[in-house]
Amino acid sequence: MVASVQKDSVVTTPGHLAVIMDGNGRWARKKALPRQAGHRAGINPVRAIVEHCANLGVKHLTLFTFSSENWQRPGVEIRGLMSLFVEALNNQVDELDENGIQLSFMGEIHRLHPTLQEAIRVAENRTRNNVRMELMLAVAYGGRGDLVNAARRLAREAAAGVIDPEEIDEARYAEALQMAQLPDVDLLIRTGGERRISNFLLWSLAYSELYFSDVLWPDFDVGELDQAFAFYESRQRRFGRTGEQVETAHC
Repeated sequence: MVASVQKDSVVTTPGHLAVIMDGNGRWARKKALPRQAGHRAGINPVRAIVEHCANLGVKHLTLFTFSSENWQRPGVEIRGLMSLFVEALNNQVDELDENGIQLSFMGEIHRLHPTLQEAIRVAENRTRNNVRMELMLAVAYGGRGDLVNAARRLAREAAAGVIDPEEIDEARYAEALQMAQLPDVDLLIRTGGERRISNFLLWSLAYSELYFSDVLWPDFDVGELDQAFAFYESRQRRFGRTGEQVETAHC
């Protein structure tokens, strides 16, 4: 467990932080270990980052745990990951609940093994009333698929006469996405040295600040996270306005 950090140690933290946890496999390869060892080593930073974010007042934390494209990986790695997901959920749900963390999931959950689906159901029900911070895990998730499914949902409603197509605007479309209950992402962190978003939260990342770390995920700690928050604090978020307009609004 990470010790509590005073909120005034970081002036500005994102309301919604998203993280692409990349580098488990390369971490294991550098140590001449099997890939599964890298995935297992990646559990510890999750615990530390969740606790640190909650201590600093982050309200929403979304972690990209398994993408829709990851189904293309070797079957033995996928089975190992699914087993690890079940183990981690069963081991951590009590601690998350005690710390006031609400655990939610998004993605093609129906494609997961029934044992994992049941662990997800139990974890969501156990923590559903917690309000300190929401931890959203994206499992078997792809941003393009999310956009397509939202379009299909709205098309069906329009065909059934439930909605007028002319009434579909950005707000109505956002309501059809899997992250409809969450605000847009303020800060995206990707570890492992890659500089891309890999089909993650394509709609919600429209105005996000992007922070890329060369640190492999198993080595990513709260010190690295604080560096990302310092970067976020240094940014002037204009949303189409001029810098002068933003500065005037903050006066």
